[in-house]
Amino acid sequence: MTVTLNPALDLTVQAGGWQRGEVNAAQGAQQDAGGKGVNVAAILADWGAPVAATGLLGRDNAAPFETLFRDKGVSDEFVRVPGATRVGLKIVDPTRGDTTDLNLPGLTVSARALAHLQATLRSQPAGVEVVALCGSLPPGVHASFYAEEVARLREQGRFVALDTSGEALRAALTADTLPQLIKPNIHELETALGHPLTTDAEVLAAARDLIRRGAELVAVSQGERGALLVTAREAVFARPPRVTVQSTVGAGDAMVAGLISAHLDGLNLESAARRATSFSAGSITRLGAHLPPRADLDALAAQVQVEPAQPLTA
Repeated sequence: MTVTLNPALDLTVQAGGWQRGEVNAAQGAQQDAGGKGVNVAAILADWGAPVAATGLLGRDNAAPFETLFRDKGVSDEFVRVPGATRVGLKIVDPTRGDTTDLNLPGLTVSARALAHLQATLRSQPAGVEVVALCGSLPPGVHASFYAEEVARLREQGRFVALDTSGEALRAALTADTLPQLIKPNIHELETALGHPLTTDAEVLAAARDLIRRGAELVAVSQGERGALLVTAREAVFARPPRVTVQSTVGAGDAMVAGLISAHLDGLNLESAARRATSFSAGSITRLGAHLPPRADLDALAAQVQVEPAQPLTA
């Protein structure tokens, strides 16, 4: 199950060579139901994993999300709330190979809606092994929400993955109970820890500290450079193959989905790194949260360079 408190309708505009402060011509646009947990669920569904998605969804524009869930075969357990889900603007520049994000804060959440969502999480059957808490927190939700839910979910015996940022990540990383899987990007981890990580050794040390405090896998993504993946016994760096980029939106979400699928399949760290990196690389060749065909993913996974990081000591 994935949890998205602050989903978004992503309006992706393709504008090659656009200039800030100028009138620009766009070559195309499309709108997709998005948000980090929504994207993770969509990618897992593409892989063939059974998945449910929950969170808070505005009633006024729920149709695109409902269509996505129906088309992908994702079980829709979202709590409907009054109002419209926010829109996120993504400006893709194919000539530079980059994406600019403009994200609105989202709907203000009532105590009643939040309690309904928490009841949904508490009532999940034992067969729901993994719960992924994803994305930003909307107005009205305290920064400690994820940290508190991690503790409750782990008490239930769930495997908890966390992909968030800002104060929500800081609160989760300083809590007594950490998620089993933590996937920040390098900038999110620096912000949460309150200091820069300027060398590979410093990134590794930060990840190792989270492992010592109770996490089982820490994956620190670093854009096109790759990702560091650390467990209690191993640490590897996975470097992605070169691909033709359509949009980098959702690349981190695809990596989370890959790591979750690897956990469900019991893969070792190297195989998990290859799968997660192939998911991420494959997703950026598409607009929206979609995976390429399985054969293409297998080819990408074979091209991922997985190198041992500094050996870990007890």
